[in-house]
Amino acid sequence: MNTNPFSIRFVLALFVSLLTVSSAYSQEKTPGPPRPKVRAITAFIHLDRERYQIEFSEAIQFLKIAKTTFESRDQTVQTLRIATQPFPEYTKGLSREQAIRFFKNLDAFAQQEHVVISIGPAYLSGPDGDAQADLLAEILQNSKALFGTVYVTNDSAVNWPAVQAAARVIKTLADSTPNSEGNFRFAALASVPPNAPFFPAAYLTGAGHQFSVGLESASTVVAAFQNAPDPVTAERRLIDLLFQQASDVESRARRVDAERGWSYLGLDLSPAPSKDDSIGAAIESLSKQPFGSSGTLTAVATITSALKEIGLRRAGYSGLMLPILEDPVLAERWTSGSVSLDALMSYSAVCGTGLDTIPLPGDTSVDALARIIGDVASLAVKWNKPLSARLLPVAGKHAGDRTAFTDPALLNATIQPLDSH
Repeated sequence: MNTNPFSIRFVLALFVSLLTVSSAYSQEKTPGPPRPKVRAITAFIHLDRERYQIEFSEAIQFLKIAKTTFESRDQTVQTLRIATQPFPEYTKGLSREQAIRFFKNLDAFAQQEHVVISIGPAYLSGPDGDAQADLLAEILQNSKALFGTVYVTNDSAVNWPAVQAAARVIKTLADSTPNSEGNFRFAALASVPPNAPFFPAAYLTGAGHQFSVGLESASTVVAAFQNAPDPVTAERRLIDLLFQQASDVESRARRVDAERGWSYLGLDLSPAPSKDDSIGAAIESLSKQPFGSSGTLTAVATITSALKEIGLRRAGYSGLMLPILEDPVLAERWTSGSVSLDALMSYSAVCGTGLDTIPLPGDTSVDALARIIGDVASLAVKWNKPLSARLLPVAGKHAGDRTAFTDPALLNATIQPLDSH
């Protein structure tokens, strides 16, 4: 048989071409770095007590539409949240019993609609500050979906009576809520601005009808730091990757703003971790050491430096979160004693959001709690940065005992001793 050599060459060329196209297609389909989840879309409303049900219904309707908009582009949205102005503004004129009843109704409404609500900080600048803090403790005792705070700084100074009041709230919730879990919904705030999407810190000072967005993006940091030869390269990679991913989130938020008439306030760039998305793992991938060892401070400073370079509309902390009981690596390092309160405070000086979900002995005194909160507040004032303290003393537990939290957001760890009580 007479075979045409040109036909053979043509077939071979076509085969090679198909292989090249197939290879290129496979490369295009190779999954890239994981997309960060939206941890929270938080709507801010200026609450009028007389029409709160209408206002909350409108906010929930908006949040559901916003969630649909994000999810239409394959963006996972984990929680929908609502935050108000400081609650003493809309409980004026109510007796203590009436206020408790109002918040019980609000809590039932939130649970029914599968949202969580931050009722803002207690006022502590006036003569009724202690009473408002005590009322907040009782509100949180009697609710499941409400969050609240005490603001412990004012006018670039530490508000020491507020520090003491916040410590009393923590002690009350530790002693009076199941498994002492009420403190998961409370924090002492130091220089934290309004409009943060993350809880418990979220609160409003403006007119409302606004929203902000918080990310769960620890996996982005892991991807950026993978095999990075040095901190400079790691920082550059993180800036590029997170800017790309966060820009996509912001574009959707701006679309919601344009279509729904709720003003977009910004994005909290803090790479919040979770049980399945560890910021501790990201830090260790850069430091090459267990979290808490030498090199940790450099790694956390690298992350913070990268966040500052991302030129998007910001809200909230936009810093590094190190919640001990929300991150499996951090919880493990706490249990092993590799990291301490003092170490976390030093990291907060260069990066973080303060002390978050820290398990403490149940017999930690109010004065000891106040000293810890005072340190956080002093650091926030010194460096003019937002910090908070969410401390979790566990009633009946001592140093060396393991926590037994049941909240699905919390991990369990071994309680470490305080230097003093």
